[in-house]
Amino acid sequence: MAGSMRVRAKEKDGVVTVKALITHPMETGLRKDGDGNVIPAHFIQEVTATVGGEVVFTANWGTGVAKNPYLSFKYKGSKGDLLTLAWTDNQGHSDALEVEVK
Repeated sequence: MAGSMRVRAKEKDGVVTVKALITHPMETGLRKDGDGNVIPAHFIQEVTATVGGEVVFTANWGTGVAKNPYLSFKYKGSKGDLLTLAWTDNQGHSDALEVEVK
């Protein structure tokens, strides 16, 4: 699912605010399609942010997160940091994006 994320990271007073929008269906496995067949579960399980090899944020998600989730978090950092945001889902798909902190 390459290209599934839009990420912005801005530093102010030593604190970096990260805002991300992830395109993902986030199916619970409880809904049915028009023919009454169950739509298989397909959801993001883990989101991780790293800077310089150090994990600055991690989240474990489940079926309760909405389609195309929005994520925002803060960490202590500086302009020029290279932030890598990555996710993996329950079907083995993944994506990662590296952005420079502005």
